[in-house]
Amino acid sequence: MAAAARRAAALLPLLSSPPGACIPLRRELSLIPPLRSYRLLSHPPRPLSTSPFSASASASASNGAAAERTRELHLYNTKSRKKEHFRPRAPDGEVGMYVCGVTPYDDSHIGHARAYVAFDVLYRYLRYLDYEVRYVRNFTDIDDKIIARANQLGEDPFSLSKRFSDVFLSDMANLQCLPPSVEPRVSDHIDQIINMIKQILDNNCAYVVGGDVYFSVDNFPEYGELSGRKLDDNRAGERVAVDERKRNPADFALWKAAKDGEPWWDSPWGPGRPGWHIECSAMSAHYLGHSFDIHGGGEDLIFPHHENEIAQSRAACCDSSINYWIHNGFVNVNSQKMSKSLGNFITIRKVIEMYHPLALRMFLLGTHYRSPINYTIEQLNVASDRLYYTYQTLHDCEESCQQQQKNSGDSLPANTLNYIQKLHDEFETSMSDDLHTSVALAAISEPLKVMNDLLHTQKGKKQEKRLESLAALEEKIRVVLSVLGLLPSSYHEALQQLREKALRRASITEEHVLHKIEERTAARKAKQYEKSDEIRKELASVGITLMDGPDGTTWRPSVPLSEEEGAVVKP
Repeated sequence: MAAAARRAAALLPLLSSPPGACIPLRRELSLIPPLRSYRLLSHPPRPLSTSPFSASASASASNGAAAERTRELHLYNTKSRKKEHFRPRAPDGEVGMYVCGVTPYDDSHIGHARAYVAFDVLYRYLRYLDYEVRYVRNFTDIDDKIIARANQLGEDPFSLSKRFSDVFLSDMANLQCLPPSVEPRVSDHIDQIINMIKQILDNNCAYVVGGDVYFSVDNFPEYGELSGRKLDDNRAGERVAVDERKRNPADFALWKAAKDGEPWWDSPWGPGRPGWHIECSAMSAHYLGHSFDIHGGGEDLIFPHHENEIAQSRAACCDSSINYWIHNGFVNVNSQKMSKSLGNFITIRKVIEMYHPLALRMFLLGTHYRSPINYTIEQLNVASDRLYYTYQTLHDCEESCQQQQKNSGDSLPANTLNYIQKLHDEFETSMSDDLHTSVALAAISEPLKVMNDLLHTQKGKKQEKRLESLAALEEKIRVVLSVLGLLPSSYHEALQQLREKALRRASITEEHVLHKIEERTAARKAKQYEKSDEIRKELASVGITLMDGPDGTTWRPSVPLSEEEGAVVKP
């Protein structure tokens, strides 16, 4: 338990630390913020049903040796098209991971959220497994799309990209994505890019045409090994127009000659700027070396971007090699591909206006990262409800343990130890099997139910070592939530924020809800049960559930009643 706590502590957001700061694990433990108390009631939510992986969790390990094997991480490698045992290049050293970042010309969307939450979980889980990780995620701060948008707005391209980079970083912080070790920008690495292009030219894998430099795919026989495409099937990169001067239509630009009104830098081939693909090869080599462990990004980057990265990196250095190519699946909106042309382009900022950012993260983690995910308001409501139930249970546990004295140092009941061991085994088994976050989330359902029984039922309140069991279960769930990036700095504050978002979605104030509670209470006293039921249903229809208890009636956010009635209950 202590080792797990140390690993989990390393994953908590370090609010006062600059990106890339290295903080010893023991000091990170001291940075865990104190949790505050707030009293609310709990009820179990409907399960997430967005993923084929959200069924029951995998069977737990049967003995210590099996439990140890679950820590052998397996990841799906796009290049080999199979799951592989993760073996870092330096077993006792640092894991190198490069993830392609955003081109900041607009607000970030939920597709970005899906990608960077997925790789944040990988980053966290590697650290949980006691690996040191050097995580590099870039900004493409000079690109055709940035230039076009800047011209449209009459803004300097670098000013525009800086503005949207800051928006992206804010979005990532809201989603509790840990800052990478390094976040390089293309404009700061022009020398490295030029030097790599020189190497490619020297190795006869590129050619110069009128100030442009193109990579020659004909001179790289392995071209297509990542995507599985044959050379005849390939097309030019999506971000560039076909140039008749190219020797092969699949050849792609390493350097683009300067055009009027565009940023440019001096180079041996004249003024210009980098092509799209070369930047990631140059920056990954600069920060991680020509060979490193993990390269990641969205499924849409497999071709042409990552295919071209492999070609130009190997052409610059024949020993260049990346062990694991990892890609996340697409996001659809209401079963349609997300695109601006369809009018279903959804930004992260738009979502978190109405929902807690961690509700969006919970929704994303409810589907395996390689599977396509279908974004709907209904499923986001389910995720928000499940998040509220989780935090409410943990908050009630925390409050009970703070208010009552518990004995320390005594052994826990056998059934509590079994629940803790089962959660530990199911969590590590699922996460080590290519990051099955949906199964890991399912694994906390039973411990949460046990905690609610201990907190609220007569039988549970009489159980021996009740408070000690509650504290131990909360500690283990806390570790799981930390690795998944779902642990808030305060359960109380997160619950308050979830309530505020629910009121905003319902377009009502808390004063209105309290007034309705008083009106319903008066109706019940007058035995006007039909009116009382109408008030309850009216609030339930907008996602506000009333709960009657010995101390009166309170409210909590919930899935709107119409959505609950329309849900299909599966056996």
